[in-house]
Amino acid sequence: MIENIEIIQTTELNEQAKKQVLDLWNREYPEKLSYNSLTEFDNYLQNLNNLKHFLLTSDIGLILGWALTFDRDNEKWFAIILSEKIKGNGLGRKMLDKIKNTELVLNGWVIDHNKDKKKNGQEYISPLKFYEKCGFRILKDVRLELDKISAVKIKWQK
Repeated sequence: MIENIEIIQTTELNEQAKKQVLDLWNREYPEKLSYNSLTEFDNYLQNLNNLKHFLLTSDIGLILGWALTFDRDNEKWFAIILSEKIKGNGLGRKMLDKIKNTELVLNGWVIDHNKDKKKNGQEYISPLKFYEKCGFRILKDVRLELDKISAVKIKWQK
């Protein structure tokens, strides 16, 4: 399943890609972060400045991973989601490396606990160790504490 994989960079998602990305988001992120409709998800995307998408696609057009970069508060931010089916094959690192080649600094929020559940009832496992292995610093004193998310800020610099 991991042969013939390509990372496509784009500034726009067509409707089919948007639906696949929304499905990936709702399947892999904690349930309380899910979006109820494509319109709701589209509104989220439209509120991001200088948005770039990175799509990890199979040769039959399936989106197996999605990353995005955007500007917020004079900083470059990113997020990344991989299908559970392909985790552990180096593809997350490959996507991150592609993003790092386009940026000097990356900031992100990472859930740093395993208390959340996915829509399918499985535990959401924090990817914090992955980001540490990829050269990100954990800014332990900078947290995002909202009803839907409890996360720590991470930062990478070239």
